[in-house]
This record gives sequence, structure tokens and C-alpha cells, in this order.
Amino acid sequence: MAAIEAAAPSGADTVAGGTRGAGGRRGAPGAGNRRARSARRGSEEHEAGERDAIDDGSGAGVTGTDRHARGRGTGSGRAKRDRRAGTRGRARRDTEDSERPADEDVDAAPEPLADPEATARAICLRLLTGRARTRAQLADALRRREVPDEVAEYVLGRFTDVGLIDDTAFADAWVSTRHTGKGLARRALAQELRRRGVDAVVVDEAVAQLEPEQELETARALVARRLPGTRGLDRDKRIRRLAGMLARKGYGEGLAVRVVREALDHEAEADESDDPAETPWRAWDGPA
Repeated sequence: MAAIEAAAPSGADTVAGGTRGAGGRRGAPGAGNRRARSARRGSEEHEAGERDAIDDGSGAGVTGTDRHARGRGTGSGRAKRDRRAGTRGRARRDTEDSERPADEDVDAAPEPLADPEATARAICLRLLTGRARTRAQLADALRRREVPDEVAEYVLGRFTDVGLIDDTAFADAWVSTRHTGKGLARRALAQELRRRGVDAVVVDEAVAQLEPEQELETARALVARRLPGTRGLDRDKRIRRLAGMLARKGYGEGLAVRVVREALDHEAEADESDDPAETPWRAWDGPA
């Protein structure tokens, strides 16, 4: 009996968690199981990495960790592109806002004029300071500033009475300046005056100051100035080009063609005789 008790493990040894080994050391319970489970997890992670590499389509050797890192990099690049696009959009909107005129805000209601008559006077005086204006031009300016019609008519009438607005003087000066400076004919001058709101009767009286002979001499001078620049072209092309120039300045087609042909004939005669005779037409000395 005593021999049996001596051979059986003691309770202390069992509570300690295992039997002693041959050398007196205890073996930890389940240590082998833990090592096996760790090995299985390593094998499973390796297999998962291989599957991720195959699913990724980028070839072998790409592990799940690498794929996850690449995903983070792709998302980061896309976020950067989105931020850059948003920055460019905001910059473009800021530029458009800065270039928009101050009075272009259609949502803002115009403020009522505290003193419409004083405002109308100030507008007219400011516009007339730079150069002469017609009554119609000033009326358009007051309308854009939303000056009441009755106030605008009153102020324009007062300016007309004191001579600050004079459409007749404006038309006369316009005809003289534009004909002398640009060589414009009566038709072109009449169109310009009508666009500025000058009355038809006033327009007719102003352009009638130009005599037909004066208009003819101006046309000849214009052609004489442009003629040397067309040398080398055939005659028909020179006629079309020079006559077109006169037509754009308001000269009639018949007069334009006649003047150009006369100029070409005179040029041909001078070339044949080798006589550097002075052209009977004065060269145009004003801006064309």
C-alpha cells in the first residue's frame, strides 16, 4: 500500500499544472497546442496573401499588406487630385467675380435717387466736359441711371436753353471734322449723325454743306494716296480694291469707279512717257 502511494503523483504536483519531467522540470499545459495554433495562423496568413496577390491582378509576390498599402496610396492620390481641382475651381470663380463689373449685380435693386434733378445735372455736366454730345445721347445716359423721364426732360430742356446742348452745332462740327480728318462722304456722315440721335432735318442741313465738287476732290485725293500701294496687281483687282475703299467711306459706286479709272489711266500715261509729271490730284494729307 505504501508502495502504491509513493508511486502516485502528489496533489501538489498536479495543482502545479502538470507532471514533472525527468529532470524535475514541469511541462506547461497546452504549450504544444499554442505552438500549433500559431503555426496554423501563419500558414493561413501566407495563403491569404497569395490569394490577394492573385485577385489584385498585379502578379505574384504582392501580399495583402502590400495591396492594402497600395490602396491607401491610390486613395491619397485621388484625394490630392480632388483638392487641386477644387482649388482651381475656386480660383476661377474668384477671378470671374473680380472681373465682373460692379454694376452687374442683377439681384441688387437700384437705390432711389435722393435728388433726381441734381443727379441729372451732374451726369450731363460730366458727359459734356469731355466732348460735345447730342440731346439723344444725354437722354440715354439719364435713362440708364433711371432718372425719371419728366426730370430728364426738364434738365435737358434747361441745358438746351442755355446752349449747353446744341444738336445743330454738333452736326456741323461733326461733318467738318470727319470729312477733313477721315475723308468721309455725305452718306457716311449722315449715317453717323443719325446713329447719335440727331434729327433728320438737322442731318440733311449739315451734310448739305459739302458741295459735290468738294466731295469729288476728296475722293481723288484718297485714291492718289492709296494708288502706289496697289502696284503689281492687275487692273481689275486695283479697281475693286480702290473703289471698295471709297465705298466704305460713303462714296457712291459710280463716282468711286470713275475716280479710280481716271487715276489708273493717268498713271499708265505717266509710265509710258517716263515723264515724272506731278499728278493733277493733290495727295491726301489727312488720316484715312
